[in-house]
Amino acid sequence: MSGTKSPFGPQVFTPADASFEQRVRASFARQRVMDTLGASLTSVAPGEVVIELPFREDFTQQHGYLHAAIVTAIVDSACGYAAYSLMPVDAAVLTVEYKVNFLAPAAGRKFIAQGRVTKPGRTLTVTTGDVFAETDAGLKPVATMLATMMAVSHRETSG
Repeated sequence: MSGTKSPFGPQVFTPADASFEQRVRASFARQRVMDTLGASLTSVAPGEVVIELPFREDFTQQHGYLHAAIVTAIVDSACGYAAYSLMPVDAAVLTVEYKVNFLAPAAGRKFIAQGRVTKPGRTLTVTTGDVFAETDAGLKPVATMLATMMAVSHRETSG
């Protein structure tokens, strides 16, 4: 895996598996919670994944905003799949820890979660994620996450 072009530029990664996108998409398709939520995987690149979720009233909290647990679910998955995109073919991914800061109420017609690898590793990968609400005024930042993902091998199913 290669590093940065410059200290301030975007990271450029080389996946361990040339079929990483197919593997990420297949794993996402098996993730029942994302299907239940109605989330879709809209972009997969080495070290970066985007998941989108249309607003659903049945996922709101008492003030009518998308519930924090739903916001966290989509950005956790985006971070996990960003890490998974760089892992070897025999690896599976699990979240070790995360911290989320909620920046604004989750109000909008659609929510876009972008996960990115900050530092890949053989066992632990550090990622960041952001969630934006699509509104009439444009994209509004809703949440930001710092997460650590673990590569796990020798599991019955990968991903």
